[in-house]
Amino acid sequence: MYALAADAILISHVLFVAFVVLGLVAIYIGKWLAWPWVRNFWFRVLHLAAIVIVMLEAWGGMVCPLTVWENRLREKAGAAIYSGSFIHHWLQSILYYDAPEWVFVVCYTLFAGLVLASWFIVRPTRHDNRSK
Repeated sequence: MYALAADAILISHVLFVAFVVLGLVAIYIGKWLAWPWVRNFWFRVLHLAAIVIVMLEAWGGMVCPLTVWENRLREKAGAAIYSGSFIHHWLQSILYYDAPEWVFVVCYTLFAGLVLASWFIVRPTRHDNRSK
């Protein structure tokens, strides 16, 4: 059961990363293709909050709680665990790319800047149904 729970957290983590990365891609493509949903205020708030949390964890030298939780469950299951951040581990595992943690801090900060810029380039809209 521990391994299954760890895999569920891993999948959740991948979906979170996909939301952050692909969400930004969708916002900019959506502006070009006039997709109205990319301007949804609550989607944009959640998207910005997600990358700000990642950035603040990186600035504070914290390992993501999802990574910590996954590793604890894997350890209880008797499986191998990894050290460092989720992204660092998987980039190294998949692409054989190894970089110091400060590189990831800079990348997360720059990405957060792109997400913040999207608020000005592709302005979110807030529809208030209470006034109707």
